[in-house]
Amino acid sequence: MENNYYNSEDLKKFPNVGEFQKELADKFFSYYGEVFKDSALSAREKSLIALAVAHTVQCPYCIDAYSSDAYEKGWSEAQMMEAVHVATAIRGGSSLVHSVQMMNKVKEIAM
Repeated sequence: MENNYYNSEDLKKFPNVGEFQKELADKFFSYYGEVFKDSALSAREKSLIALAVAHTVQCPYCIDAYSSDAYEKGWSEAQMMEAVHVATAIRGGSSLVHSVQMMNKVKEIAM
């Protein structure tokens, strides 16, 4: 097996993060569970959102988990990829819109 910093097997260990601080982990997992329940958005919709966010924050564990979860909840490959493209557009746009700050600064110092 190739040595990688990211080990997909570590995703299975996620529930063990409370080993060093059980009280806070329990609170997190309780919150996490509540967030992903059906409410104003369905658990299915939340899964697709989570997949897009996972790509934005570039978490390989989250990408693995929510690729599986979204697929299991009935999203097609095309829908999942489109969600990733939406996340990519927002991420790219957020970088680009900050160029206004650069432009303002350059105009200020060029005067």
